[in-house]
Amino acid sequence: MTDTLTLPTAAGRRVLVPLALAQFICSFAGSSMNVMINDISKDLHTTAQGVQVAITLFLLVMAALMIPGGKLTNRYGRKRCLMVGLTTYGVGALLSALAPGLGVLILGNSILEGVGTALLIPPVYILTTLLFTGTTNRARAFGAIMALGGIGAAAGPLIGGLLTTAISWRANFGFQVLVIVVIVFLTRKLKDPLPADPSQAFDTVGAVLSALGLVLVVTGILAADNNTWLMLGLLLSGVLVLAGFFRWISSCERSGREPLLSMALFRNRVSNLGMVTQNIQWLVLMGVSFTVGAYLQVVRGYSAIATGGVFTAATLGLLVSSLSAERLAKRYAQRTLIVTGFVVTVAGIVLLLTLVRAFNDVWSFTPGLLLIGLGLGAMLTPSVNVVQSSFPDSQQGEISGLSRSVSNLGSSLGTAIAGTILVSELTKNGYAAAMATLALFGLVGLGAAFLLPRGDRTMPSG
Repeated sequence: MTDTLTLPTAAGRRVLVPLALAQFICSFAGSSMNVMINDISKDLHTTAQGVQVAITLFLLVMAALMIPGGKLTNRYGRKRCLMVGLTTYGVGALLSALAPGLGVLILGNSILEGVGTALLIPPVYILTTLLFTGTTNRARAFGAIMALGGIGAAAGPLIGGLLTTAISWRANFGFQVLVIVVIVFLTRKLKDPLPADPSQAFDTVGAVLSALGLVLVVTGILAADNNTWLMLGLLLSGVLVLAGFFRWISSCERSGREPLLSMALFRNRVSNLGMVTQNIQWLVLMGVSFTVGAYLQVVRGYSAIATGGVFTAATLGLLVSSLSAERLAKRYAQRTLIVTGFVVTVAGIVLLLTLVRAFNDVWSFTPGLLLIGLGLGAMLTPSVNVVQSSFPDSQQGEISGLSRSVSNLGSSLGTAIAGTILVSELTKNGYAAAMATLALFGLVGLGAAFLLPRGDRTMPSG
């Protein structure tokens, strides 16, 4: 194995910068389209619901393929999977920039960028685990990556709004292509600490079952405003397929075959609670982003730049709390930070719900979005640390893939649930109903956070 790295050294920074940028651009892609709903709809002759489907499918493809993507890193090598993922993502972004219609946009953004992300994100976290060792050192590296991921999601609407107004919504995808080129250049000398193992078995059946189950569940949510029976059928089918997935991996373990995921990953109570908090954090972040973005453009008629400007408060809040993550982790237990983060986030959602309905001024969005950014920034890294530190280094590859899949599933669920409620004709108060639903999910996350064990104030292993 290569020498381990520390963040202050030039070598450490050279490795961490492209890895963090990779997480940034993938998170950016998931939220930046929220301020382009009107522009894309008019240019491609589609609807707000059509854009919602494209956004949700991108997040869903990531979630569905993240676990298989993590397993492929051992078979083909982390560096190779990273480069293939970056290339696939770049091609998808370029295709999206040139898309003549919604179908090509879905192919480029939802499919190719989603597949590329599923291939490149697991190597980011596995390489970080392998290259940065030591409790504080690894936690700092994960903190930097998670911070840029959160900032990418929060700043996506702002940057996307600037690009859309100054040039075109297509420039948003051109920006992604440029960032991918930079990442490829910065990673050209990156060395994989471990050799690839082409002989390692791959659980194809498990990969298909897990992906199909997640697709059916999220598709069922998207169908809620069109056909109730179709929604119920898809949701039931998804649950049955996921149940079949767990039976399959359990039977694989009993027969001595290597499953897609070890059942042991689901028997750790602390890790399970941590993944619940991760899922809901991203569900709330992406749900709020889509709801506010769509409401401002479709209902209030805001431009892309004006909509992006509103999200500056959330970006600022997330940036401030993320940059303070290391200092906060030294003073407070991970559980305390997660609990506090959910309390602040739910308070922000309540403010968004009440102030926006009471006042027509654009500033009515600022307090709520600022609190949401502060709350999410304070707990994103602690939740990852809780999950990752629950397992030894030998299982970091598996838990990294599962953790990222759970987070991305939260993102797709947030956009699907909040977006479906918002655009549904079943309610005249779509904004209020969507925000209230997100607040309820925040309370569920708070409950899970309270169940976490009280820990020490040191930063755990990444």
